[in-house]
Amino acid sequence: MPSADLTLAECRAYRPELPLPDGFDEFWAKTLGGAPHGGSPDRPRFERVDNGLVQVRTYDVSVPGYDGRPVRGWLRMPAESTGPLGCVVEFLGYGRGRGLAHEQLMWACAGYAHLVMDTRGQGWSAATGDTPDTHPGSAGTVPGFLTRGIEDPATHYYRRVFTDAVRCVEAVRAHPEVDPSRIVVTGVSQGGGIALAVAGLVPGLAGVMPDVPFLCNIPRAARIAAAPPYTEVASYLQLYRDRTASVFRTLSYFDAAQHATRATAPALFSIAMMDEVCPPSTCFTAYNRYAGPKDVRVYEFNGHEGGAEYHRAEQLAWVRSLFAGLPTGRAVHP
Repeated sequence: MPSADLTLAECRAYRPELPLPDGFDEFWAKTLGGAPHGGSPDRPRFERVDNGLVQVRTYDVSVPGYDGRPVRGWLRMPAESTGPLGCVVEFLGYGRGRGLAHEQLMWACAGYAHLVMDTRGQGWSAATGDTPDTHPGSAGTVPGFLTRGIEDPATHYYRRVFTDAVRCVEAVRAHPEVDPSRIVVTGVSQGGGIALAVAGLVPGLAGVMPDVPFLCNIPRAARIAAAPPYTEVASYLQLYRDRTASVFRTLSYFDAAQHATRATAPALFSIAMMDEVCPPSTCFTAYNRYAGPKDVRVYEFNGHEGGAEYHRAEQLAWVRSLFAGLPTGRAVHP
């Protein structure tokens, strides 16, 4: 389908006014302040499970997330690995759960630790133990997650999700088999937006790989995206016609294009020019505002699937090169 968004040349030059909301940094400092696990007496738990595989170990993960409530995940490692490993922390796309113990083996097969975070409220398999979202304000007027708690930044759904993601990075950084100086965060769509937010909130990351990222320049996306999830915002505002300003104020605290201005780790983006879910101009908003070293792979004739396995090959090469240039060790250098 032909692109209904800006041309590639226009996207590369696109730098819209996107005012930072009042108290943005203070809001996140307060949200993430205090004990690393929200004051919870629990600590991250990694329990090995039988995944039926010989070459990859899988651990069932539980990390105290927002308000100390448990967030589930999988940690996968090469079966015979020794010494601290570089680690890829992955956040998932909209509506996806962590899946089963034997899935998503690419990063472990490449020789890295790989932590997959289950997104609260979006897990699909009770058999694997998903992560519920039972916080007050977790219900929404419009189906989906983007408008949950949208009346105030303090109650918004992504405040909890971003905190969960930060806590998962902290947990794996402290794992004895992981090199804390070699942690890369990544994700597709929603996961890419979460990765960008984490890159702005967590110092000392080795890299970030946002893949066709969601949650970027949300005001524009809500007006031009042809497919969900951004259409949830439009549906909400069809019901509440007087709340446009307050809705976009709330969402500005969770806009990955704002967090990108705080991120300094090297970044590899992917953007698809025929993407009707995450329009390319919104993704380029985050890319053009990104404060650290950056590169982008553009898939001119693809939709939200982006580069798919072609881009996985790009990511494998990028991470290999990135880690090769870093000293090993347990010290973290923010």
